[in-house]
Amino acid sequence: MNFKILKSDTETKARAGIINTDHGSISTPIFMPVGTTGTVKAVHQDDLKKVVKAPIILGNTYHLFLRPGIDVIGKAGGLHKFISWDGAMLTDSGGYQVFSLSDQRKLTPDGAIFRSHIDGCKHSFTPENVVDIQRTIGADIIMAFDECTPWPCEYDYVRDSLKLTHAWLERGKKRFLETDPLYGYSQTWFPIVQGGTFADLRRQSAEHIAAAGMEGNAIGGLSVGEPVDLMYEMIEVVNEILPVEKPRYLMGVGTPVNILEAVSRGIDMFDCVMPTRNGRNGQLFTGEGIINIKNEKWKNDFSPIDPDGDSYVDQQYSRAYLRHLINSGELLGAQIASLHNLRFYLWLIEEARSKIMEGTFASWKNEMVSKLSIRL
Repeated sequence: MNFKILKSDTETKARAGIINTDHGSISTPIFMPVGTTGTVKAVHQDDLKKVVKAPIILGNTYHLFLRPGIDVIGKAGGLHKFISWDGAMLTDSGGYQVFSLSDQRKLTPDGAIFRSHIDGCKHSFTPENVVDIQRTIGADIIMAFDECTPWPCEYDYVRDSLKLTHAWLERGKKRFLETDPLYGYSQTWFPIVQGGTFADLRRQSAEHIAAAGMEGNAIGGLSVGEPVDLMYEMIEVVNEILPVEKPRYLMGVGTPVNILEAVSRGIDMFDCVMPTRNGRNGQLFTGEGIINIKNEKWKNDFSPIDPDGDSYVDQQYSRAYLRHLINSGELLGAQIASLHNLRFYLWLIEEARSKIMEGTFASWKNEMVSKLSIRL
């Protein structure tokens, strides 16, 4: 993998670049649809390519490890072949999912022992076997195993957790460097900055991660309930330290406003379940604001879902029809809403990149942020 910055905004920290992988090039900033278990819920792979126009998607190590299992994925020749996806792919290490099972897991210096949320069977993740698992899954970009601390969290706990995450980082890096990809294309490994909402711990972690010298870096442990202003502050603290010339991935973020604010602070990569999860529940994101399509006001609205949208679902189906589908629990409703929201997220990030290249990002961002939070 390699990364090149093509243009930096003069008024903000935003930048437009390109990541090259063996499964294609990715223009940045970029939003990655979340395909946790080998599928972006309710969205066909062809639609991801042709409608959403996503060059990269995300999978999750924890969920794929449990089901269908690494043996199945390995026999298929990796996740790309298993799900018929020829674009780029990133896998989360599963750390967030393991540590969200607070009553079903135990942390040790060696790793994490946890019970499956599916059948209760006991498993363990270590910095080493998480690398091995992600080698078998075969994503282009794979993540270090870390602990994601909750919010709020006591300073002493976050400090001790950070020591564990950094120790795991060194072990994971060693395992990554002494092993090879399995399927004839390269993989790259991102370490993850942690430190909760404590600026001194975030700086310490960012310095440690920067010193690892990997091809890209991630920021974890944000968008876990903390106020957005605090999240933005932590991004600024970290990005003062992380290398400018390497891509920065903000994990699990977020709303359209969050994304634009993070782009303006120097973030290049994003993922979040919000477009699909909220879409399935009737929330649509548009350039003029947010629509709750379940509301009575849309019952007789036969205008397009999004008159300014550039996908066929935006123009082909009416708000009244989508409301009917969602309120009736029809699967097609979830599909249409998910496609719309994902395409909107990709459109938004494409527009952000275009404005950076034009030199008009700052004013455009401010205008869009004021619109994106309106409830229509």
